[in-house]
Amino acid sequence: MTQIQFAPRGDKNMIEEGAQFAPKFDADGLIVCVTAEARSGDILMVAYMNAQSLALSLETGTAHYWSRSRQSLWRKGDTSGQTQRIVEMRTDCDQDAILLKVEAGGDGKACHTGRRSCFYRRVLAGDGGAALVLDQD
Repeated sequence: MTQIQFAPRGDKNMIEEGAQFAPKFDADGLIVCVTAEARSGDILMVAYMNAQSLALSLETGTAHYWSRSRQSLWRKGDTSGQTQRIVEMRTDCDQDAILLKVEAGGDGKACHTGRRSCFYRRVLAGDGGAALVLDQD
């Protein structure tokens, strides 16, 4: 496999209107990645990528992330069986966020808690505070 190379960051017009992929990593070398199910559009999870995991995702067509807690590369599904085949990758206007549209493998549960999505609770405002309400999967 060839190593994917990212374009250098250019001027605003190149970043926002050009055809070169020049992702903007933060001070820790990470870029946020929102992962959605390709068919339904449902948001499954949010994770981070570093340059290596982003390049591997592009090269292999399988979602790779960077684990901030373990400080290690993480290919989705290696331990859980919940693989993610990338159908489409997008970036936002200033190339500092990634959107993956994926086909979820295994039983389709993306969350480490065993749920389909990591976004399984609603936040409701109440009397001087907020509460979490569990969605029924």
